Parts: sequence; structure tokens; C-alpha cells
Amino acid sequence: MVKLVYSAITSLDGYVEDEDGNFDWSAPDEEVHAYINDLEREIGTYLCGRRLYDVMVVWETLQSDHPVMRDYAEIWRAADKVVYSRTLDKPSSERTRIEREFDPAVVQQMKTSAERDISVGGSELAAQAIKAGLVDELNLFLSPVVVGGGKRALPAGVRWQLELLDERRFGNGVVHLHYRAA
Repeated sequence: MVKLVYSAITSLDGYVEDEDGNFDWSAPDEEVHAYINDLEREIGTYLCGRRLYDVMVVWETLQSDHPVMRDYAEIWRAADKVVYSRTLDKPSSERTRIEREFDPAVVQQMKTSAERDISVGGSELAAQAIKAGLVDELNLFLSPVVVGGGKRALPAGVRWQLELLDERRFGNGVVHLHYRAA
């Protein structure tokens, strides 16, 4: 069976965006971006919340001379996408379908039938998957910034035992922590 993987770039105090909804501090540099690209190569399907999808859909048409950005655009375009939204009428990317509600049984079936790993993105959608016990691996990219509040990367009120698989330190101070659900 494939893995359901949650990856997030977070502040050191555990937020994916600050209290004003900003996440400009989380933009990866070239070294981190290339590393993320290598992790994302294994993904066959992205499960996205609406807000994350709105941010990520730029990769659908992005034309860049920068090799790392061009590489990620190709990874994004090659994957299937499922957007969870009650309001989005139609997707603005290829290989994309809309689901109105997160159904753990449907995601479990996806894991059973998929040939490649699945990524869950957006902290609120990921929280639902974590609470349902569906997330197999967690990639946290801790940025060297404290934002003091905002949208949490991980859900409150959940006890989740993890096993550290790997860690890596980058030149810009970002630290990658890779965990498996124990």
C-alpha cells in the first residue's frame, strides 16, 4: 500500500501562516526547493484544501527559466489533484477533481488502490487526515522564524506517536524532520 504523506513548511513555533495569513517567510530557497522536489517526485496524487490549491495552481501554467522551479512545475502537472472545497465550481488545472467533503473511507480506498504515494496538503485538511489515522509520514520543514500565532501546522488535541526517520539541516537555517507514524 502507498503512503499518505503530509509535508509542511512551518515556523519554529509551528505555524504555516501568521495571524494575518502571511506565509512569505516560508518561501524555500533553491537548496530547500530542490530537496522538496526530490521528495515530491514520489507523489502521484495531491489532496489539497481550497486555499492551498489556490496558491499552488500557479504551477499549472508557470513558465520559468529557473531549473528548480521548472522541475517542480513538471512534478505538479504530472500528478492527479483532488481539491476539497464546498465553493469551487470547477478546477483551473488538468488532472483535477473536486470533492465537497473529506471522507476518510474514500481516502483509505485511494491508498489501497493507488500505485504512487499520496500527499495531503493544507493544515486543515491534513488535520482531518491525521485525526482519522490516515497519515503515514510527516515532513516538517522548520523555518528559523517565530511568528507568534496563526494557522497551526499540526492539529490541537491530537496525540500522535511518531518515529524519526531522518533529519537534514540546510544552509539557510531550515531543518527538515521526517517522521513515520509509529
